[in-house]
Amino acid sequence: MGSRDTTSTKTALYSYSPSPSSSPPAAAVLSPCAACKVLRRRCVDKCVLAPYFPPTDPQKFTNAHRVFGASNIIKLLQDIPVSQRADAVSSMVYEANARIRDPVYGCAGAIFQLQRQVNELQAQLARAQAEAVNVQAQNANVMALICMGMSHTLHDGAALAVDALAAAPLNDSFSLDDGSLHGGAGAAIWEAPIWT
Repeated sequence: MGSRDTTSTKTALYSYSPSPSSSPPAAAVLSPCAACKVLRRRCVDKCVLAPYFPPTDPQKFTNAHRVFGASNIIKLLQDIPVSQRADAVSSMVYEANARIRDPVYGCAGAIFQLQRQVNELQAQLARAQAEAVNVQAQNANVMALICMGMSHTLHDGAALAVDALAAAPLNDSFSLDDGSLHGGAGAAIWEAPIWT
């Protein structure tokens, strides 16, 4: 009969079923927090660890406890303002997980690896930017060559036209160097009055 009484007492501690006539207590602990479960102690109403280590995630406290120790975590949380405790727990859990993955370097190893990736990506970016500048310069050179080729073609075409005109036989009546102004066959053109 004694074992039945202890079983019903344990069940009563961790499960709460309110009756319709009674109101639920303000701070009833349905289940101990993960920290109290791992430490195998009773979780009190004002447990410092309960808000940050819920019973659904016991591994979170287990890792932090393995690296920092429960008493150090409690001391740290009691020494800082309540508004900063969630960030402190998050940082401790992150550091603990990193320390378990990499016992030698911990977070410093992760930071070093990320910094190396940043440096590699910056080098790739610099190479890509230099390549883009080279491509732009090559495009500008190609455009300059095309423009020069077009201007040479136009210039050569004009020169060919001038050469063609120079090579064409001239009519005697318009020749100026045969003395036509001074009484040649074309003198009548120049001496005829324009107005009559």
